[in-house]
Amino acid sequence: MISLMRYALVIMGPAGAGKSLIGASLADALHLSFVEGDAFHPPGNVALMAAGTPLDDEHRHGWLLALAEQLRVARADGRGVVMSCSALKRRYRDLLRSADDTACFIFLEASAELLRERLQVRTGHYMPATLLGSQLAALEPPQHDECALTIDAGQAPAAILAIILERLPALQRGTA
Repeated sequence: MISLMRYALVIMGPAGAGKSLIGASLADALHLSFVEGDAFHPPGNVALMAAGTPLDDEHRHGWLLALAEQLRVARADGRGVVMSCSALKRRYRDLLRSADDTACFIFLEASAELLRERLQVRTGHYMPATLLGSQLAALEPPQHDECALTIDAGQAPAAILAIILERLPALQRGTA
């Protein structure tokens, strides 16, 4: 496997896709630091989501800037990083890539039904399942010209991790 110490890997997708679980597992497997994107939402964003109000681009902008700064610092320090971030729109991914042009995205794709099922049984998170529709409406899957890998999030976490690890060298070369 090629050296990943200087790369940024962003696990993306809507709520319930498994970004945190897969991101933390991938970071552990690669011996990289893990940045939990949800931890960077300002209190106002958390309050809005907890109240069932979807975030718009303006609400997300400061949050994305904070995440981009995490990528920039890791790059400047010569460290690789794995981050969880919904990164729903192309312009959000572009903003993250502006901080580290080596950033590649791993899109955990899932049906609305699967995501809804997962969100309905999830505990301890501020985002209610009722906001899923707004996330799916905003979702712009990665395009062929983006450094991205799309994986079926309906598989077992161990299977998803194995696929990522197998395809990561090709992703980094731009041939995935």
